Amino acid sequence: MTEAIVDAVRARYGAVARSGLSNEHAGVQAVAQAFGYTAEELAAIPAGANMGLSCGNPTATANLRVGETVVDLGSGGGLDVFLAAAQVGPTGKAIGIDMTAEMIELALCNAATMSGGATNIEFHQASIDQLPLADNSVDCVISNCVINLAPDKRAVFREVARVLKPGGRVAVSDIALKQPLPPELGNDVLAYVGCIAGAISLDEYRQGLLDAGFSEVVIVDSGVDLNAYAKMENQSGCCSPVMTESAQPTTSRLPIAKVSSGCCTTTEMHDSLKDLLMRYNVNDYAASVKVFAVKPDAHQT
Repeated sequence: MTEAIVDAVRARYGAVARSGLSNEHAGVQAVAQAFGYTAEELAAIPAGANMGLSCGNPTATANLRVGETVVDLGSGGGLDVFLAAAQVGPTGKAIGIDMTAEMIELALCNAATMSGGATNIEFHQASIDQLPLADNSVDCVISNCVINLAPDKRAVFREVARVLKPGGRVAVSDIALKQPLPPELGNDVLAYVGCIAGAISLDEYRQGLLDAGFSEVVIVDSGVDLNAYAKMENQSGCCSPVMTESAQPTTSRLPIAKVSSGCCTTTEMHDSLKDLLMRYNVNDYAASVKVFAVKPDAHQT
């Protein structure tokens, strides 16, 4: 089952990476601004780094400092990595982690377009529950609407605790549940890859961080209308595969996703999810949240 979820997520986001969606599309820009990015921030990064996939702006709340090392879990086209790199400066480092080869390729292409180069930026293809980073090597971990996609979120929390230095911090934007989802949403693969069905409750999120050893855990409902994703309507991209449900029977909780051939746009996936969510007010069940936590420093008194 876990493998099926991972394959579904990888297929969907690989297609988005190939779609051509960028900040040059009005709807993509509108989604980013709805979730907290300023026009100035979006203008300062490569246009292809923003594909309308955010549910917050973690770099606005991470309080990054010059010289720090920051890691972005699920870095996509590099949106938050580029913003973080500017904040930590040339003596710091911004590292992007993404499991999708197409996203890593896109992020590297975006980095190559930056004037003056990107000397303090790295991108690595890896799962966010198996980070290619040393113990106690990172000052801050950020993420933007990605941890909800991980099948084993507690493993992600443990891995984040491993790589953070004592006193290091977490500043994450994510989706969390306020109440259980209706079965039609909770069992739908498109709702999963659309960051809804994979979300956990606010209490489970908090307890998972505490069990991983974090302190000062705070989870704040940002109050943003999740229907902001509807702003993606009618945005077109290039030809790319679309994800569909398999006709083969399965005993898994979610139907198995596969990639079908044909010329289509990633908006077909957005539209399929939108059609499902039109039957529900998703804000009744889920929220865009800001998550903060600190890895305790044993030397602090």
